Amino acid sequence: MATLNESQSGKAAKGRTKKVTPRVDLTAMVDLMFLLTTFFMLTTTLSQLNAADIAKPDKTDINIKENFPESRTMTIVLGKNNRAISYMGTIEKANMKVMPVADLQKEIMANKLLVAATHQNNPSKHMIVIIKPGKTARFQNFVDAVDEMKIADIKSYSIDDEHFDDKELLFMKNNGL
Repeated sequence: MATLNESQSGKAAKGRTKKVTPRVDLTAMVDLMFLLTTFFMLTTTLSQLNAADIAKPDKTDINIKENFPESRTMTIVLGKNNRAISYMGTIEKANMKVMPVADLQKEIMANKLLVAATHQNNPSKHMIVIIKPGKTARFQNFVDAVDEMKIADIKSYSIDDEHFDDKELLFMKNNGL
């Protein structure tokens, strides 16, 4: 019986075929991946830098008020609690108004129409806006004010965070800004 088992086990060893592991050729897949990558790289537009143009007055310019015509200059002073002060012209003749920052667009558009009517819609006599963010103003309010310049199509605006008049500071203090 031992000889029978040996002969059967020998036949099993000789008759057994070696199993070949299946191979997958990924060459076509890699080629397709490179083609798609190249296609998307060449057809995709890169994002554009979305920065706002900001002009600040020169630090050496002491007589900054003389550079802006009184009849078409609006000043916006940003304070705390999402409030702002706006006035037209110079501080000496100013009729200062306290308003929420959310209402700036209405005020800007009203003053823009007033300037256009005063100057017979002369395109060279556009409204100029000076934005003065106070020390207590939130950065978001500043960004909103600059956005309003773009929305209202204000051609000339300036940021001045260093030249506050005494009357502006006193008005801010009296109104809790």
